[in-house]
This record gives sequence, structure tokens and C-alpha cells, in this order.
Amino acid sequence: MLPRLFANFNTTRKNNGSIEENGCGKFNLITTKALREIKHLGATHIWFTGVIEHATQTDYSQYGISKDHPAVVKGKAGSPYAIKDYYDVDPDLAVDVPHRMDEWEALVERTHKTGLKVIMDFVPNHVARQYHSDAKPAGVKDLGEDDNPQWEFSPLNNFSYIGGEAFRPSFDIQDYKEYPAKVTGNDCFSAHPSHNDWYETVKLNYGEFYRGGHEKQFNPRPDTWLKMRDILLFWAGKGVDGFRCDMAEMVPVEFWEWVIPQVKEQYSELIFIAEVYQPHRYQEFIFKGHFDYLYDKVGMYDYLRGVTSKNYAVEGISGCWQSVDNIKEHMLYFLENHDEQRIASGFFCGRGMYAEPAMIVAATLGTNPVMVYAGQELGEQGMDVEGFSGMDGRTTIFDYWGVSSLQAWANNGKWDGAGLDAEQRELREFYTRLLNIARKEKAVTDGRMFDLEYAQTEGFNKHEQYVYLRDYEAKNGKKETLLVVLNFDDHEVDIRVRIPEEAFAYMNIQQSIEVVLHDLLSGKEIAVPFCVGESIPVTLPAWKGAIFKVQYA
Repeated sequence: MLPRLFANFNTTRKNNGSIEENGCGKFNLITTKALREIKHLGATHIWFTGVIEHATQTDYSQYGISKDHPAVVKGKAGSPYAIKDYYDVDPDLAVDVPHRMDEWEALVERTHKTGLKVIMDFVPNHVARQYHSDAKPAGVKDLGEDDNPQWEFSPLNNFSYIGGEAFRPSFDIQDYKEYPAKVTGNDCFSAHPSHNDWYETVKLNYGEFYRGGHEKQFNPRPDTWLKMRDILLFWAGKGVDGFRCDMAEMVPVEFWEWVIPQVKEQYSELIFIAEVYQPHRYQEFIFKGHFDYLYDKVGMYDYLRGVTSKNYAVEGISGCWQSVDNIKEHMLYFLENHDEQRIASGFFCGRGMYAEPAMIVAATLGTNPVMVYAGQELGEQGMDVEGFSGMDGRTTIFDYWGVSSLQAWANNGKWDGAGLDAEQRELREFYTRLLNIARKEKAVTDGRMFDLEYAQTEGFNKHEQYVYLRDYEAKNGKKETLLVVLNFDDHEVDIRVRIPEEAFAYMNIQQSIEVVLHDLLSGKEIAVPFCVGESIPVTLPAWKGAIFKVQYA
């Protein structure tokens, strides 16, 4: 969730509006009731996005916070990924700005008392153009404080510089001055970034000389490594349970190899999630970089989106998990996040319910975690024109805004869903059932999967339907078996599912002339044969799935 949006009850929604006009969510408004409802949905962790202080056009100078030049801030609120002070929280999110850190710590405590864990962003690759820490602990030196800007590159510097040139983007930036220009955050080694570059950020220097053939100078230890380790330890000391590491692949893997074990030596239960988009580097970031989980965007997300909205053949899902088979428990599945277009937007598939079978795959195919973006469970469309963020199918991260679906659920802080319409309620109930199945069923959390797609023949359309088994065997020998059947077609289908002999043998599953299949999603039951040579008849509505629990007579 983005607290700025999640807990904002203001419905003005003025294009490019200020915080006074459009309002802003606060830490204190994410109450125990709200947290309990999130837990009831089936969540185990909450990723609070945009907690650390970032550049903004809102003036907080009366509180000792330096102003940002509007030319290098995207949107009135600013990007949560243009960090301005690694040792402070966003003043927008505080009711009482001087006590903003206290309000954050109280939210962490409330979250823990509710039985949920806290994940926050760590943004290691880049910072705001005018980075300056007002809240750093005594004795801590600021990023860039000891830099020699005459050196284009040095492992002693925290930034890299473009010698002899002033920062002059290819568009009008009014009277903002920067000399010499710092390298822009998306590896733009030019003093003239475009409007499509991350021009509001500067890249941090980890000792890799990009313009020198990617020469790595890691001995002596680059100063940035030391500073970023201390920042991780600072937030871990605030009770955070995990870090989602923004664009982790743009930082040398050697840094992660060095820093994660050090942080985990003091906080052994911390988890680290990497935003990585290069599949050929997945193994490196897990086995060398020590990450617990990686985004599965390029593989599973892209394919499930294609199945749902572009008529990709459903059977191709098998290739997605097979391509990362030895690390699939480390892959984080999702269908929405702040970077991607909303499922219900006109850019994806236009209605949240059309993604139900894809969501079942994401939540139950493996033992790996699945992520839901706030509003996804309500069918949020993301089709607003908020300001800096135009109508692009995404919910803005740059503007002050009220998200209508979240506000309907929040009901001015009652968090009772009173404003939801019938379809939103139905969709949220689906997510609640699904996520709790994924959280509680041993066959999902600890079991094994057997992909049945290859074994299907007559009466089964591999372009539109998908099927697999999940099974768990307890130490006492008790078995729990799930049969997951999915229909990605736009009409109801009658299909026949075959379970081959090797599936029964591999999973050590008992065969039976008749079993009862209890659908954990709908509550419906059917009596069917469950043995080699017999097919299982299943009827599924359009864009629906069933998670059948096998019950022997």
C-alpha cells in the first residue's frame, strides 16, 4: 500500500491538486481496525510504500526540512523513489510533523500487534537530485558530503559526475542549478536527460566505473557501501521485518553479497526482496546476492497478463514455472503493483473479475509468496487523470489523490466496506477466500505441485484451461490433496480432467473409484472417480476456477 493514497478520505480529486486541496493519507489513519481487515483478507505482511522522506513540492521548511526545487520533482507530491533523507519519514504522512517518526513507529507497533509483519522500501540505486539529510544521527556524514566533484568517478565518492558540464535537461527546468552535473538515476551518463529519464534522481556510486568498461573498484570498500549498510541497520532497528529493494539489479551484486549477511547477522528474520528484471541473473541474486525473493515480472506476471488480456495459450504457464524450476520458491508472484497497470483498467482487461483464474495460479501454483496491491481486490481501474500521472491505467505515485475504490472500502475511517458496490464486494470476497486458502492449506504452503496440463486430451482445451495437483503429506502420513482447475475462457465450459498414473505415483496419492471434491472457493461438492483411466467431469463458469480438496469415502 501507498499510505499517501490508502488512508486519504478526501474526495476532491483536483487535477494536479495540492495536499491542501486533495488531501493525503496519514500513518495514524491506518488504524487497528484497518489492519485487522487486511489480515482478514489473508495478508501476512504489509509493504508500506513511500515511507522514507522523498522530494516533494510541498513546503516543510518551517519544520527544518529543506525545500525542493519544483523543476526536479515529479508531481506535486513527488516520487516515493526520489529519496531526500534516508534517515527520516515522509512529513506528508504525519498528523504532527515534528513527531513524524513517532507516528511511523506507532504504526509498526500496531501492525505487529495485529499479527502482521512490516516491509518497507530500500532504494539503493538513486536518490533525489537535492538529497540532504536533516535527520541523520550524530556522527553520520551525508551522502556526497565528502565527494570531490572534480573526479568523474572514484570509489571514495558517493556520486558520479559529468566533468565540465552543467545539468541541463532536454526540457525547460527553470532556474535549477547543478554543476558539475551528476549522473542521472537510470544510468543516464549525460548532462542532458530527457523527460522520459529519471531526471529527478541521481545515481549512487558503488565503485563500478560504468564509462570505464564497468571496471569494479571494490577494494578499499566503497564509501557508499558503508553508508547504505548503516541505513539498512537503522531501519531494521525500528522494527521493520523486511525490505523490498528497488531496482536491485542496478546495484553491483557484490554489494548485496557483502551487506545482506551483515544485516542478517544482527536481524536474522529479516527478508530481502529484489526488483530484478533480467532472468539470466536470477540465480546470481539468490545464490550470490543472498536475496530471499525476486520479482517474477518478466516470466509469470507477463505471461499471466498475456493469458488474461492477449489470448496467450494457457498451457504456456507451464513453461514459466519450468524456466525457474530450481528457484521457483524464491519467485514473488503478482498481478498488480505500483509500476504496473491495474487489471480493471482499459489497458489490461477492463474488469477485475476477469483475472480470477490468473490470480489463483499466482496464489497456489507454488509455495512462493504472492503480492496484492491495495485496491486490486476491489477492482480499482486506475483510469484517473491525477496530474503528473495521466490516464495510463496506473494509480499515481506522484500526485495527491483520492482512490475511489479504496475510499468506498474505508468509509471515512470505519474500514467496513459500506461504500462498495455488489461487484466490488464479490471480488473482495473472492480474494479473501483465495488468500486464506493460500495462507492456511498445507498443500499450498508446504506441499508439492504436479502440473497436469501435458496429460489432458479430449474434452480439454489447453488454450483456455489449466489444471494441476497440489499435495502435502504430514509426518503422521496424513495426506491433503488439492486439484486446481481453471477456465480462462469467456464462456462456461464442461471439461474432463485426466490424472495420469505417474501423477499418482509421484505424489503417492491413493486412487479411488469415487471421491468427493469439495471446492474451497465456492463450497460446492461433486462426487467423481479419482483413478487412472477415468476422467473427472468439471463445469466452470467463464473466467473462474475451482480449488478442489479431495475427500475419500
